[in-house]
Amino acid sequence: MIQLNLSDSEQKQLATDSLQQIKETNPSAQSTLDGVSDEINIAALVDGRGLACPMPLLKTKVALRTLAEGDSVYVLATDPNSQIDLAAFCQQSGLTLQLNTRTDAATEDSLKKLDTIFHLIITKTNGN
Repeated sequence: MIQLNLSDSEQKQLATDSLQQIKETNPSAQSTLDGVSDEINIAALVDGRGLACPMPLLKTKVALRTLAEGDSVYVLATDPNSQIDLAAFCQQSGLTLQLNTRTDAATEDSLKKLDTIFHLIITKTNGN
């Protein structure tokens, strides 16, 4: 179960909408989230949409500094390199990558590249 503990109402709405988008467009990712036995407490959101790598990674590192052990950060990014870099960072740092998926929005009037959003949920472990 996912708990959103975000103080900013705009961030909370963005996270809610993004999680709903996953549910509607990526059932396998939703089943992965449903299969997590522990509660996921999202205490921070990094909106890296439109930012080139390594900015989403750097913003994620800053957000992780403010979290308590067991809390999670929800990262949204549009740069495919960010997905790779964040997964590698989690592996090297001993963080738990709860979700690593993407959604593709179907809009005809915008660039396809910007319509792909990568969703990552990273849980802080071992005081990292």
